[in-house]
Amino acid sequence: MAEEGQVIGCHTVDSWKEQFEKGKESKKLIVVDFTASWCGPCRFIAPILAEIAKKMPGVIFLKVDVDELKTVSEEWGIEAMPTFLFLKDGKLVDKVVGAKKEELQLTIAKHATAAAA
Repeated sequence: MAEEGQVIGCHTVDSWKEQFEKGKESKKLIVVDFTASWCGPCRFIAPILAEIAKKMPGVIFLKVDVDELKTVSEEWGIEAMPTFLFLKDGKLVDKVVGAKKEELQLTIAKHATAAAA
């Protein structure tokens, strides 16, 4: 289990469900990074996401490897890596596809602010 303000890796469907439910109950914004070990842009954006996570303890950051958790990726319709899903109350509120640092930061800020309001 990762500390607050870190990116939590979900390596089993059970751990994914547990984190997902925890996020729903806490009413916090959940940012899910759908990634793959072989994906270059994913490796590029991972440390950036970790930095953002450190600065935003009020947001839950999860990481899902699409090869490891195929069913979860399919359930959310993930077609490209990296894909970042923004979930609120268990529902998809936004999505960023690709290693777009600026867009990712802006989208997190937008929804984190809305969540705090």
